[in-house]
Amino acid sequence: MDEGLKTIIAFLETVHPYDGLPQDELARVAGSFSRREYAAGEEVYHAGAPLRGLFLVKRGAVEVLEPSGGVVSLLGPRNSFGERGLMRSGLAVTTARVTQDSVLLMLPVAEFRRLIAEFPSFERFFQRGRGAEHRDADLTAQKVASLMAHEPITVPTTLSIRAAAELMRDNRVSSLGVTEGGRFAGLVTVRDFTNKVLAEGISPETAVGAVMTRDPVTLPPSALGSDVLHIMLERRIGHLPVVENGALVGMVTQTDLTRFQAVSSAQFVRDAAMATDVAQLAAVTARIPLLLAQLVGANNAHEVVTRLITDIADTVTRRLLWLAEQSLGPAPVPYLWLACGSQGRQEQTGVSDQDNCLILSDEVTEADMAYFAALAKFVSDGLDGCGYVYCPGDMMATNPRWCQPVRVWREYFEAWVARPDPMAQMLASVMFDLRPIGGEPALFTALQEETLALAAKNSIFVAHMIQNSLKHAPPLGLLRGFATIRSGEHKNHIDMKHQGVVPVADLARVYALIGRLAPANTRARLQAAEAAGVISASGARDLIEAYDLIARTRLEHQARQVRGGEKPDNFLSLSEMSDFERSHLRDAFVVVRTMQSAVGQSRGARS
Repeated sequence: MDEGLKTIIAFLETVHPYDGLPQDELARVAGSFSRREYAAGEEVYHAGAPLRGLFLVKRGAVEVLEPSGGVVSLLGPRNSFGERGLMRSGLAVTTARVTQDSVLLMLPVAEFRRLIAEFPSFERFFQRGRGAEHRDADLTAQKVASLMAHEPITVPTTLSIRAAAELMRDNRVSSLGVTEGGRFAGLVTVRDFTNKVLAEGISPETAVGAVMTRDPVTLPPSALGSDVLHIMLERRIGHLPVVENGALVGMVTQTDLTRFQAVSSAQFVRDAAMATDVAQLAAVTARIPLLLAQLVGANNAHEVVTRLITDIADTVTRRLLWLAEQSLGPAPVPYLWLACGSQGRQEQTGVSDQDNCLILSDEVTEADMAYFAALAKFVSDGLDGCGYVYCPGDMMATNPRWCQPVRVWREYFEAWVARPDPMAQMLASVMFDLRPIGGEPALFTALQEETLALAAKNSIFVAHMIQNSLKHAPPLGLLRGFATIRSGEHKNHIDMKHQGVVPVADLARVYALIGRLAPANTRARLQAAEAAGVISASGARDLIEAYDLIARTRLEHQARQVRGGEKPDNFLSLSEMSDFERSHLRDAFVVVRTMQSAVGQSRGARS
């Protein structure tokens, strides 16, 4: 296998949905791609022109424009474009041109269509970006439970109309469920108060039961979005109660349906890419929890959900860099903004802070540093304003330590590898998750390769990194129980971040270090480790399945909180789960602990 093909395979292993292909299929697809270089400003294709294939950004940046010239999106490494045209007429529906010197990979039309036909994951992934007609189709297939935005408010039939109206006003809702004897009896809406109370001159002290719609049509949580649409259209109603075992468990309104159809990761990216200030960007990120709930409700794989949410953070960051340059002027020397932590691994959920740094060209002078300090402050302040709060450990480009030229970063890595004390282990763990976001990726490419090679050769450093990876243990107790948090606000809960996904992320980072593997994403690292023989096929399969269950459980917990009107967090109460679910989650944690033990024994063999 030639080096060029190996490079493409390694790259595709970090790109969804290619990362889910079997190794032999991945090699075949990699061999179908052609590599193309474009100079800054060069057009890849023009709207209305025949498309030669699907394009994938390997390095650089691409802007996609509507025929009118408006910017649809700004794309960076691992983003695809051209699929809309390929899925329609075979003609480009937009114009694409590179904004900096770029390397693109092109997959021929025939190969793209074969993948769509043979692999459902490809069809699902590339259908995401299509037009409103597909969002409508997605809506009809949704379970009603995923369309409900909040827990319903109920009142007894004896409550006065005035009190009911005050309750609607205070809670900003347009309907109330009405109960009688503890069971759902009817529905009252703002329209009822207009048509039946004001128009008929009924006293506001009258009991709400006198004007409610008794025994309205209802649906169970298991019904589909198509049922909601059909009933609303046929009966010309705007509120549909969701009832289970005689109790009102939810309410679907026309507003909910509109909100659902408006939520699309592609739309988020487009809105962020066109924002003119931090306020507009914050309006985009404020809707991320709703997107998370929708994506989870649609049964998307956890790595798809977190990737799409991270894509939004990437776009927001790049837009802030652009806004900073509009305010400060062009950068005096090339630079690269990188993310670490969950953004670096493309694993962001509904709860994320910011972890970032700047790598500067070695041409930078002391006088130039004031510019980059201002750039870092502009972007970090903007991210905080968008909900990506400041890193508690100050792992941000605003810290002068993390805003340095390449030569200083090289010294950092060499020192951490040579003297792996606890602080060096912690810093190395963070920095091994680095991923370029905006600027000149070449500033990092060679540095990353050098560091991986240097670290993998140092058995003492590897041993210390393995030891560091064992600090986060899964929450397993005695006698097939769970070790929950013992005190404080989250007593009797499991921390699904630090006790759940972090132990697997730590293991995957060690495997990547041992195998000198480039991917930063946890799942991609596990797959690459299996392919490289760092871990056995059976061990990799068990750990990936365990990680999938843990990560999915975490996202489902956050989605439930969002649908209940709560702020999402990482603390799971076991009461949220059935005995069956708890049993499987515990089995997943056992797999993680087993793999930790295995890597710990390998450390003993190395030392």
